[in-house]
Amino acid sequence: MKKILLLITLVISLAVFGQESIDFQNTGFKEILAKAKKEKKLVFMDAYATWCGPCKLMEKNIFPQKSVREYYNANFINSRFDMEKGEGREIARKYGIRSYPSFLFLNGDGEVVMKSYGYMDENQFLSLAKEANNPKLKSGSYKEQFEKGENDPEFLMNMIRLYAESDYELAKKASERFFAGKKEPLTREDVGLLLYFLKSPTDPNYKIFTERKNEIANVMSEDVYNQFDVNIKLSKVMENSVDQKTGIINDGYFMTNAVPLVGKTEAETALNRLKVIYYPNIGNFGGYEKAALEYYKKSENFDPEELLKAAWLFSEHIDNKESLAKASEWAEKSVIKSETSENTYILAKLYSKIGKTENAKMYAELSMHLAETQGKDASLAKKLLENLK
Repeated sequence: MKKILLLITLVISLAVFGQESIDFQNTGFKEILAKAKKEKKLVFMDAYATWCGPCKLMEKNIFPQKSVREYYNANFINSRFDMEKGEGREIARKYGIRSYPSFLFLNGDGEVVMKSYGYMDENQFLSLAKEANNPKLKSGSYKEQFEKGENDPEFLMNMIRLYAESDYELAKKASERFFAGKKEPLTREDVGLLLYFLKSPTDPNYKIFTERKNEIANVMSEDVYNQFDVNIKLSKVMENSVDQKTGIINDGYFMTNAVPLVGKTEAETALNRLKVIYYPNIGNFGGYEKAALEYYKKSENFDPEELLKAAWLFSEHIDNKESLAKASEWAEKSVIKSETSENTYILAKLYSKIGKTENAKMYAELSMHLAETQGKDASLAKKLLENLK
């Protein structure tokens, strides 16, 4: 009899324990959205994977917390989906979920209101929910509220963060409204967002950039401010200089329009920088070679990793030995800073193309050794060594 009572007690305890957590709906995604729309609530979605350690810790340590479960159960339609099974696969594709756990707050139309990821403590997880639980977003999307003229700073900031990557133009419009109404001093984050959406002197945010120069310069220094100003002024000239059909950059047009803005020296540097960025993307490696040799002439002014990228492009696409010799100098700067399987391979390949066979063998062997000890793919270095025999 005691054993039966103990078993009953255990079963009851387990049942109670099972209820002491967020109340996740056990229905399909469409039904969850419909319920959220009907009840004018947001959907909270825990997007997890069965192998994810932090996901299990959230389920064990945070979801059962009294403050958490009470707030989430009262304010959201809660759901959980394994992103690697069933409906979860389509949800992961739709919302671009690549990190686990991911936490999504959706309105009844399935639009993301707030998104975050990673393990959180109780206070962080509650703060996230309260930030997402904006009453204005329960019955309408961000886009609808924005079109109606919503100008609440917190609303606009959330909208900027949400759409910065998925809908740049919409986020840019939200930033323009945000900064037009911004009366308080600009924070470092504000300045970062302002510059992220500032591409041309014709942008509305450029007026903010110039009118609040002193504030911005205090955040980034006046020299950096002036450099940004140069880049902004040149951005439209750069855009108009490129023939999108032929891929040809009109040097004459660029210099004619850029020199009055920034002077001849800065204009020439900017033109070469444009070619270095643009030409590899369209396969114009002849134009890239000429521009890179000029742009990286004073290589001591550049980060070794940027030089290494240029050296790699030369090793892959350029055959002129003088140019390759210069590229090997760029690769050497990266190797001197820190030897990796990647930079030693690039240097070995450059040496092999200019006839420095012994040096090429030495760095190919080093690249292979580094790759093998770090569990990386050493096949390229091995192949290069075979060709050098």
